[in-house]
Parts: sequence; structure tokens; C-alpha cells
Amino acid sequence: MRIAGYLLVIFLQLSWPALAGIGAQGTGEFADHWRPDPMHEYWDPGAHHRPETERVAGVFTGEECLECHAAITPGIVKDWRTSRHALADKPVLCPACHGEDHQKLIFPTPQTCGACHPQRLAQMEEEKKYGFPSHALAMERAVDAKHFADKPKAEVTSCLQCHSVATKCDSCHTRHRFDAAEARRPEACITCHSGPPHPDDETFFNSAHGRKYRLEGKNWAWNNPLKKGNYPAPTCAYCHMRDGNHQVADKAVWKFGIREINPTSAENKIKRKRWMELCADCHPNEIGETFFQALDSERSTAWQQLYNVEKILKKLRSDTLLSPSASERPPYPMEWLATVWPKERIGFYEGQASAFYNVSAIERDYFEMWYFSNLGAYKGMAHGAGEMAKKFHERMDAEARAIGVEAERLRHTKKEGVDWKALWMRGEYTEFNRDHN
Repeated sequence: MRIAGYLLVIFLQLSWPALAGIGAQGTGEFADHWRPDPMHEYWDPGAHHRPETERVAGVFTGEECLECHAAITPGIVKDWRTSRHALADKPVLCPACHGEDHQKLIFPTPQTCGACHPQRLAQMEEEKKYGFPSHALAMERAVDAKHFADKPKAEVTSCLQCHSVATKCDSCHTRHRFDAAEARRPEACITCHSGPPHPDDETFFNSAHGRKYRLEGKNWAWNNPLKKGNYPAPTCAYCHMRDGNHQVADKAVWKFGIREINPTSAENKIKRKRWMELCADCHPNEIGETFFQALDSERSTAWQQLYNVEKILKKLRSDTLLSPSASERPPYPMEWLATVWPKERIGFYEGQASAFYNVSAIERDYFEMWYFSNLGAYKGMAHGAGEMAKKFHERMDAEARAIGVEAERLRHTKKEGVDWKALWMRGEYTEFNRDHN
């Protein structure tokens, strides 16, 4: 009887999303399980933009577009008139990017821009060979995640405001100026690279480079290319997009701090060499060597501590002391195996469920130690903000102690008779989302 019940659960787990997704027009690995909202045509225009066919019909020249839109959307026209597109010897007019048939208009994609800027498009596409994380794979990273199809749309669509960097160029070059000088400034990057998961803004601005930028940057010549000698101190774009290269993952020696990497592999030796060459624009070689020694030492310390804490949680799991347990809370999304064999997920190699789903308090504490404090420590050291790295390591120390104390409490406290299933498996969040994605 139990086996029959499991088979029924498996059938429903597999068939419900497919049935619920009939008529959906999502993208990614779980395209049939979610429906795009109207904003998706701006975040991923190549997949979701649908031309307006009911209002204006006709084929128009660029001059006619400008005449009309000067009244309808004057800000767009004003931006375009100050752009290099407008000031070129042969101006790049509206039809070059949007088409001339008003009922077949497009929103530009990187491929659209690549028709005139093939080198930049090729550089961005090349980034994919390094895997995640990267700009070129950002959208794929989002829509191929199971939680993207499982969680409330209001939560996951907000992710695309940054992950759409893979599917449109105006994440960095705001339309319709597409100004390279604007994209070179740190503010263009920290629009997305900020907050607990990636505190690049906080760590950069606390470095010597960042402090110099904040004092003097408003007077720098941002129209200059990202070449040696053009800037008094490096910024995000100078280091990660040297010479304007749109390949930003070619120096990420520690996978941005979220996983342990062998620093002596062939790939990482090449990345380190690139990084050292960059530092040599301003510093003697021994400065770069000292920097990497400090960075490697910081990473070794961080991962040793993370693995020690991870062992504590895994021991609690094996002793069935995590509460609520995986069997008492909603299963990880769209995984039938999690329904019949629930298991707590701890650490990088078992998945990042703690980022997106209900977990016990101690699991979440470890996740925040690994994903927030650990990243802050790495980013601080990588950006030359040693004091910031020290601050985040002090936070990790405090979090490790607190997790140890909580683990002892769980081990010596009688398990409470709380009906976690009634509390976690029902309610507006779980039940509403099951039927309205």
C-alpha cells in the first residue's frame, strides 16, 4: 500500500507541473512550467517581445520615427541625439536597431548590437567557456533553476532585473545613449553588484582604489579607453574589462569565493597571470605576488572554517536532530525523489536550497555564513580592502560559535512536539503558489 502511495505521489509530482504549464511560454529547462509576465519582454526581448500590431501600421524612415517620438517619448529622442549613434558621420537611426515596419518592431538583443559590434559580442559569448558565474550565462542561470518555476512569480521575476545582463546590452549602457563613458563608471556595475550576496560596492569603496575614486572620480576623463595610464586608479571596468574587453570572467581565480578551487590548476594559473599583468599596470611584480599570497591564505582559512561548521550540521542530520526535518517541510521543488526520500541539503555540493526555501534555523544560519559573510571576506581581500575582509572573518567566527552553541542545544534538548507539517505544508505561500504560477 505504501509503495502504491509513493507511485501516486511520483505521478502527481511529475504530471502536475506539465499539466499546469499547458499554454505557457516560458524559457529555459522548465519552460513548460511557468508563464512570463509582461516585464519579461524587456528583460529577455529575444524570447518574449511581441510587437504591437493594433495601433500603428506602416513602414517608416528614421527621420519619421524621430519626428513622431519627439512628441511621444521626447526623453528617448533627447538621449539618442547626444549619442555616438546620432553624431556619427552616417547616423545610426531607429530602424537599424528596431526595424522599419511598425508592426514588426523588435527590442534589441546582444545579437542585434553584435551586427555592428561583432568583437564585443564575441567576447561576451566567449565568457561561457568559464561556466557560472558570468554575465553571458546569467539568464540561463536564472530560468534553468527549479525554484524559478516553483516559487511565487513576484519573488523570482525580481532576479531578472540583474540576470537580464545576458539578454540585453542596456544593463550597462542605458538606452538610448549607450554611452561607453557611463558604462565605465563603478555605478554602472554596482547597480547589480551590491548587497549581501555580492558586496562588491562595499568592498571596492573601502579599498584604496575605491577611496581615490570617490574623492577624485568626478573629474576623471571617462571618455578615455580602459588602457594603462588613462585612469589614476582602477575601477570595476578597468580591472574586469581591461581594454574594453567584454569578457569579465577571465580572471576569477576563486569562482568569486562561493566554492573552493584548486589554485594550481592550468586554468587558474592562466587567470592569475592575467591578474598579475593587470596589477603591473601600476605596481611592481612583488606587490602582486604578495597580494595573491594574502588572498590564498584568506581562502584557505575561510574554507577550513566552513567545512568544520558543515560537519556539525551533517552530524545533526545523521542523528535526525534538525527541526523541522526535511520530511516536515515542503520538498525541494519539482523533484519527485525529495517527496519520497526527503533529505536536508547542506553546503555547496548539495545545492543552495537554503537560499530559496524553508529550512531549519541552523541550516539558514550556515547558509548566511557561507554565502554572505564568506563572500564578503573574499570580496574584501580580492578588492584590496583588507580591513573589510577582517570584519567579515570576525563575523564568520561569531556565526561559527553561534552555530556550535545551537547544535549543542539541539543535541541536549528533547525534540519539541510541534506539528511542523501543519505549519509549513499549508498556508497561502505554499498552497497559493502551487496553483498560480
